[in-house]
Amino acid sequence: MKTLKNNFWTLLSLALVLTVAFMGDASAEDLMTLAKTKTINVFKSIKTLVFVVGGFGLVGLAFQAIFGKIKWVWFGSLAVGLAVLAAAGAVVNYATGGDVDSGALGDSFSSSGTGSL
Repeated sequence: MKTLKNNFWTLLSLALVLTVAFMGDASAEDLMTLAKTKTINVFKSIKTLVFVVGGFGLVGLAFQAIFGKIKWVWFGSLAVGLAVLAAAGAVVNYATGGDVDSGALGDSFSSSGTGSL
């Protein structure tokens, strides 16, 4: 039993390597496509939740900053953080060479320049 406890991560790594080795190419592509789809869905859901909570946070920090309870830097840092999150799809596209569809990631900046005044 002590040997199993000491070598748990080694055995787990060996099992993972053997599983990947025996899967074949077609299964690996399906697996990666499924992982990409699941990751995009989780990112979109979390992003929506963070925008809602961040919006309430911006309003709360704005009122507190107006009345001098906190520094304006806190408000600005939250606003910049939400802007970075909104641009995450464009950042991923830039880093991967355009492999990921920004519409699939729910990129908030992709449609901001459309339309006319």
